[in-house]
Amino acid sequence: MQGTVRTYDAETRTGSVLLDDGTELPFDAAAFAAGGLRLLRFGQRVNLAVGEDDGRVRAITLSTFPLPERPG
Repeated sequence: MQGTVRTYDAETRTGSVLLDDGTELPFDAAAFAAGGLRLLRFGQRVNLAVGEDDGRVRAITLSTFPLPERPG
């Protein structure tokens, strides 16, 4: 799944992503860490791994990077 960074707080390493259909999904520090990123900027395109059971973002990474095999 892909989206665009809407918000990102470098202190808490949390933020939100807008999907192409306009849905906003928040992500937590664990999802940020699972993607191996150090920073995000508003407007960046990202790949998301979303849990099938709860719809939570499990990992977030730049669209040019592969998602981890089994994110948290």
